[in-house]
Amino acid sequence: MYETEETRPRALAVALDTGAYDAEASLHELAQLADTAGIEVICTAVQKKDTPDNATFVGPGKLREIAQLCQDEEIDVLLFDDELSPMQIRNIEQVAGLAPVDRTMLILDIFARNARTREGAVQVELAQQRYRLPRLAGAGVAMSRLGAGIGTRGPGESKLETDRRHIMRRIKYLQQDLRQIEAQRQTTHRTRQKSGIKTVALVGYTNVGKSTLLNALTGAEVLVENKLFATLDPTARKLPLPDGTTALLVDTVGFVSRLPHHLVQAFRSTLKESAYADLILQVCDLQADNLELQLATTRETLESLEIGETPILTVFNKCDNTKCIESLPAGISREGAVFVSARTGYNLDGLLQKIAELLLADYLPVDCLLPFSQAVLENTLREKGQLRQSEYLADGIHLVGSCPQEIFYLFAPYQREGAGE
Repeated sequence: MYETEETRPRALAVALDTGAYDAEASLHELAQLADTAGIEVICTAVQKKDTPDNATFVGPGKLREIAQLCQDEEIDVLLFDDELSPMQIRNIEQVAGLAPVDRTMLILDIFARNARTREGAVQVELAQQRYRLPRLAGAGVAMSRLGAGIGTRGPGESKLETDRRHIMRRIKYLQQDLRQIEAQRQTTHRTRQKSGIKTVALVGYTNVGKSTLLNALTGAEVLVENKLFATLDPTARKLPLPDGTTALLVDTVGFVSRLPHHLVQAFRSTLKESAYADLILQVCDLQADNLELQLATTRETLESLEIGETPILTVFNKCDNTKCIESLPAGISREGAVFVSARTGYNLDGLLQKIAELLLADYLPVDCLLPFSQAVLENTLREKGQLRQSEYLADGIHLVGSCPQEIFYLFAPYQREGAGE
């Protein structure tokens, strides 16, 4: 980690504008990623080109310009806003005199810094090994001289020079390890289902305030940093709701545009927390310049996880007052969304009320008179539904509350006449 601005490596960021995405916005994001990795982007180079050059990514002439700029500006790290092939890495280094660092290497480095649990470490190393495998042939020297150590950090750093067979064995082992972790996660999910505990997942772009929102809603003290990917490992806390029930609020790894497929594959078990949830809170930074990109990236990532019919509530964070709401871009829908500020507490009560409503949307009203022989159903309603009133009468137990549709049949025979009308 670099402790002073003077010692931070100086970087040149390179991008192709192919028209497939907003190159300027992507470069801005790359600069944020670099800052998180302790690197300062001092200049950029963009080339309009339909497709990347197979040999040098940018055109040969543009690469010579970049090489000269590296010398003039005393560049330490040459960043590319895309994933490079082994041939491109080798050829760029020969011309520029610097081993390039591509977008995937940079993100892998940040993930390696922030992986704090066994699961996180396994996922990061699996992504690293998958990235390195096709780059072994002819890239060993370049990969060992990457700028500022990017791509060489973390659980897999001692395996850079291993042969292909060893890496393939390592990948197989890591995949088995992740399958075991996924099995444990599924077991935990089934236990939650049996207990009737509802789960709410926080998802969204990296650094939009998900961890701050988790802390504000639950009173937790999860680490909050103004950096991309500060949270890699799922964090779950109890969430008290206004109706007296309790849900489980889970913070997940943040998304980023064009998230490398190595990471999507490796972190699939973690990201699947969203698929297991009963409700997804899609958190966005209302004040961000790339708000539309945040929404699109989150939507695409969730679609790839096959979340099915899980309801999604959009939460616009960093909204301190109603004037902020009025500043929402015209092309973005505010219908059904909730505007809050995790930092100041603005409208958090409204968010909690909305969460409670959505979690109970499929519940049916219970107003029944149980015979004493069915007294066990009182605990069932308390644990798996919502019990608002319990009164012991001469002819039975009067219960008032609500329950999920799938267990309503237990109470239906004892519903009082006219109940639910």
